[in-house]
Amino acid sequence: MIGRYTRAEMGKIWSEQHKFETWWKVELEVCRVQKERGVIPGSAFVEIESRVKFDIARIEEIEATVRHDVIAFLTNISENVGESARFIHQGMTSSDLLDTALAIQLSESGDLILADLKKLIDVLGRQAHHYKLTPMIGRTHGIHAEPITFGLKFLIWKQEMLRHLRRFELALTDVKVGKISGVVGTYQHLEPEVEQMVCRNLGLQPAPVSNQIVQRDRHAFFVTTLALIGASLEKIATEIRHLQRTEVAEAGEFFSKGQKGSSAMPHKRNPILSERICGMARLLRGYSLTAMENVPLWHERDISHSSAERVILPDACIVADFILAETARVLDSLVVNPENMKRNLDQTGGVIFSQEVLLALVNKGMSREDAYASVQKIAMEVWQNGGDFRQKLGEDATISGHLTAAELDELFDLKKVLSQIEGIFQRLEPKESYAKR
Repeated sequence: MIGRYTRAEMGKIWSEQHKFETWWKVELEVCRVQKERGVIPGSAFVEIESRVKFDIARIEEIEATVRHDVIAFLTNISENVGESARFIHQGMTSSDLLDTALAIQLSESGDLILADLKKLIDVLGRQAHHYKLTPMIGRTHGIHAEPITFGLKFLIWKQEMLRHLRRFELALTDVKVGKISGVVGTYQHLEPEVEQMVCRNLGLQPAPVSNQIVQRDRHAFFVTTLALIGASLEKIATEIRHLQRTEVAEAGEFFSKGQKGSSAMPHKRNPILSERICGMARLLRGYSLTAMENVPLWHERDISHSSAERVILPDACIVADFILAETARVLDSLVVNPENMKRNLDQTGGVIFSQEVLLALVNKGMSREDAYASVQKIAMEVWQNGGDFRQKLGEDATISGHLTAAELDELFDLKKVLSQIEGIFQRLEPKESYAKR
């Protein structure tokens, strides 16, 4: 991933330096366990641990000849360790090292993503409570439907992110698996106890059974979970983009001093962060497809997955980290215009209360079909020609014959919908959740 979209802490995890440090962490832990089991002499282990160092340029130089990155790494290590290097990597295959180290990197990345998710959930919760009773129009098919509140949108997003949090915790657990079981997973040259001890010391679970690799359904689950998170972030960002449209102008991204929206048009204030989130969510969906295609490998394994994973796994983590933080930033600094929400709520002359009138007429004894036809006729007239829906209802003999003026007035009161939304919050969000914030 390019530096423009890479946050420093996540980028460090996937740097070449950290990758080789993690490789050595795995190799050293295997040596440590073998020393404890009496397979490697204590003096040799001291020499291995004290003399080890690697040089990325030297590894690349060796790899240019041997055409194998793990061999190049081990060769460079051996050059520095000396004779005791013969104990390093004993009985292991490259995938023992690579997959176990990869699990550590994914675990480290996952911890950052978990923190990002929790921060976003906190922002969503705070905004949900802040705008809990801020009325606005709800839209279906992009058309005015019935009143909602802005806080309800945030509450829906928060609940969705809580589901993602549970999913990702499971996916992270599923991918935190190592293997030190040899070339086809049979422990022919290493005892299962070595794998168990190494994985435990590294904070991983040993794969219950493996061939040459940790099975890639685990990694596919991890990446597709990130892609699903990205889809929800794109949903939120798309909503912000719609609300920022000039014709709507109900909410939008914060526009900082000195910021410019267009190289040609000085008046422009564009939802560029939300658009960026939408674009990068598409990357995550693409990575998830590749991750699933990495699951079927030939026999005990081939390396068709390897080249793809060098791209998709770092990038998926980097992208997810970036757009989670970006979404939290957009929503935390969101510019909200309640007055425009009120303007748009009133834009259609009150026809958004048509269902209230319909149901009231049915409750007064009219058939649903007759009530619908009567209300729709007046609503369509207001849609096309303007006017006040409430007033025209009162002027209609059929309507006024069933509903008094006071009853009609009550149907156009927002208190009922606000009370219902308050009830949703009470069910999902205990009052004390944000009392101290």
